[in-house]
Amino acid sequence: MSLHLAGIHHVSAITASAEKNHHFFTKILGMRLVKKTVNQDDTSSYHLFYADAVGTPGSDMTYFDIPVAGRTHPGVSSINNIAFRIKSKEALQYWMNRFQELDVEHDEVMERFGRQTLTFRDFEGSRLMLVVDNGEGVPYGKAWTETDIPAEYAIVGLGPVTLTVRIATPTETVLSKVLGFDKVGTYPSAIPNMPDIIVYKTGQGGAGAEVHIEERPDLPGERPGRGSVHHVAFRVNTFEEYDLWEEKLREYGFHTSGKVDRFYFRSIYFREPNGILFELATDEPGFTSDEPLESLGEQLALPPFLEPQREKIEAKLRPLTLSE
Repeated sequence: MSLHLAGIHHVSAITASAEKNHHFFTKILGMRLVKKTVNQDDTSSYHLFYADAVGTPGSDMTYFDIPVAGRTHPGVSSINNIAFRIKSKEALQYWMNRFQELDVEHDEVMERFGRQTLTFRDFEGSRLMLVVDNGEGVPYGKAWTETDIPAEYAIVGLGPVTLTVRIATPTETVLSKVLGFDKVGTYPSAIPNMPDIIVYKTGQGGAGAEVHIEERPDLPGERPGRGSVHHVAFRVNTFEEYDLWEEKLREYGFHTSGKVDRFYFRSIYFREPNGILFELATDEPGFTSDEPLESLGEQLALPPFLEPQREKIEAKLRPLTLSE
């Protein structure tokens, strides 16, 4: 069987303030909190999931709450930028005006790989971007309408992730030879005298299925902290392919996490040669496995294998008051 990934599944990052992070993503960006749970590898820490109205795979930005996280020192071997898809240039102008009104730090509109984009930063310096998606490739998610943002301007999914590396070739080899991505072009770097950004796509392609590779031989390695990205996950089509991906990665000599059941999806983790953590994740079972669609994210959700420890877990968690 020829294995191909369907696109970006989710991206996970670090915040030092879950409360401010929740306000930024729900009140400023208008995304929906679809799951409030814990870091399954450290249950003393919250894990928040923001997505579209129904938690569509490929719309999901997640944050680990680590209050002691220090400042991020940007550099190579990192995920430099996370993009969010919007539907039109009119939507981009709406967001430009919104960021100005709400004092969100942002840059000017710039064309990247033939698309209009707007880079911006949250309160912790997370490097984020809006990208105008004309509907090609991965379908839009469903706009969350319980917000002041008009549905036609809403974020409807994740866009390209940008990997910053010292030398691109090892990462390119993994994307193309192991994960089945195709190289589809390049575009100029915004940094003077730096190599062009290299673009790879998978599945149906389009903004929701792209990885952009930025070469920065002038930078040191990143020292991650608050606002930095922990990993990017790519969509596995079926449970059968999930099993085959684990076999394939081991055949290529990767040391993987093995098959990890996160309950909401099944995962495999490994690091590509430049040290960036990749995850392969299934679309199913999904976020409505333990909560009704109407009340996603309203209560602390624990997967069945952690439910017997609920009292102990809740006792260790710090109080968390999220804005309504």
